[in-house]
Amino acid sequence: MKINGNEIRPGNVVEHNGGLWVAVKCNAVKPGKGGAFNQVELKNLIDGTKLNERFRSSETVEKVRLEQKDFQFLYEQDNALVFMDTESYEQLELQKEFVGDRAAFLQDGMTVTVELHEERPIGISLPDQVVLEISEADPVVKGQTAASSYKPAVLENGVRILVPPFIAAGERVLVDTNEIAYLRRAD
Repeated sequence: MKINGNEIRPGNVVEHNGGLWVAVKCNAVKPGKGGAFNQVELKNLIDGTKLNERFRSSETVEKVRLEQKDFQFLYEQDNALVFMDTESYEQLELQKEFVGDRAAFLQDGMTVTVELHEERPIGISLPDQVVLEISEADPVVKGQTAASSYKPAVLENGVRILVPPFIAAGERVLVDTNEIAYLRRAD
């Protein structure tokens, strides 16, 4: 779908210079002399590079719609993660680097959302929170106040986080997968 350059908004995905870009920031500029334009900061969806571009209202760009599909995590094989489409039961293999650091939070049967463009995976989003068990936690140091002191701990998946002093090894906690941070004890 074609849109004018002045209609680009943050979050829009556009096709530009042969690549897929997401608009991060947009700033409408009306100089004293000459026509108005939209100063847009773009981020490449494939390699993450950034680009600042000016779009005049007379220019048109192709706005891209990304398809979002639910996939279920099945297993890890070598350096690849295998997912299954929850509707068609087709399998999708993604490299571990594609998922990034958050791959450690994948659990068997977990449902994730994959963004696709022309059947090609562009992005992946995991649930915002997961429940994990603390495998190691440092002992509490006497005299520390509970107000601001957190201690290091290791989750069952090997990820290190900071937890309050009352959390011990063997306890289950809720972890934010975006910030990789302790939220609270799990029920």
